[in-house]
Amino acid sequence: MGDWQHSILGCFDNMGICIITYFVPCYTFGKNSEQVGESCILCGLLYFIPVVDLVALVSVRGKVRQQSNIPGSCFGDLLAVIFCHPCALAQEAQELQGSGGYGMVRE
Repeated sequence: MGDWQHSILGCFDNMGICIITYFVPCYTFGKNSEQVGESCILCGLLYFIPVVDLVALVSVRGKVRQQSNIPGSCFGDLLAVIFCHPCALAQEAQELQGSGGYGMVRE
């Protein structure tokens, strides 16, 4: 079992991902979704629908954890998404980038 490569507050570890996530979070969410086998465009659009976005965000975060063999729970994912949303997206993006093949700005 592993752990996240970057902490939830490690958004600034990769300034490219940080800036993109801050200004266009739906793009980061779509790219994260694509890396775990979901539709980039569909998830990017779901991002704009209240409540549905929370379900999608928690689901994708769970898939990122599962793919990277990181322990955690659905409740923990929900708390991360609600209370530290941009940081959670950036953390997922950095985790996926670390596993290779992530199509975002690299530093």
